[in-house]
Amino acid sequence: MKALIIDDERLARVELRRLLAPYKEINIVGEAVNADDAVNKISELTPELIFLDIQMPGKSGFELLEELDSVPIVVFTTAYDEYALKAFEYNAMDYLLKPIEPKRLEDTVKKIIERNRKESLQGFESPVLKENDQVFVKDGDRCWFVKLTNVRLFESEGNYVRLYFEENKPLILRTLNYLDERLDGKTFFRANRKHIINLKWIESIEPWLNGGLLVKLKGGNKIEVSRRQAIKFKEMLSL
Repeated sequence: MKALIIDDERLARVELRRLLAPYKEINIVGEAVNADDAVNKISELTPELIFLDIQMPGKSGFELLEELDSVPIVVFTTAYDEYALKAFEYNAMDYLLKPIEPKRLEDTVKKIIERNRKESLQGFESPVLKENDQVFVKDGDRCWFVKLTNVRLFESEGNYVRLYFEENKPLILRTLNYLDERLDGKTFFRANRKHIINLKWIESIEPWLNGGLLVKLKGGNKIEVSRRQAIKFKEMLSL
């Protein structure tokens, strides 16, 4: 699994590299010294896992995640424990306090490896889902057998995703990254960090802030397409 260390303190990066050395499943492909550096390194190196400091000069680790359209597995590393609750709002795999204890890191790595194993098995067993495929959705006591072409929007809520179809908005226990890998890219488009839209439900498109786009879906949902994704979006829809 490719990993990127993001921390403004050189000694902290060196120490984390040392602690991770025994785990051959984790391949450290690079380091970043701040949020802007991290955005470039994530785009270039496509890590599946990031070890992310929260307090850094300029933008914080949380602000970095807000800029990403697709977020890798996140393990926060910080000297401050007051950010723990907020960290898990960002769907973090874990939260490590500095100085990092080897046993605590071992537990984290085990969780990462197990999650990766399960998602690999799911990906192997599961073909690409196309618009005419039907899926079973259960939320509490309610169940649906819904054709994907009728789902206009997928919205991330932590470890869950909310589906929008007809007047229904059930939650399923999946991550948006998982669905992004499984859904057919010809019909479903990752608009930003929190949303996947069904292209066939688009009603209108207009320019938006910072080079992005604002897409209105039939049904009333308005979704911002981030600046980075807007470039791909225009390429997909152009002749």
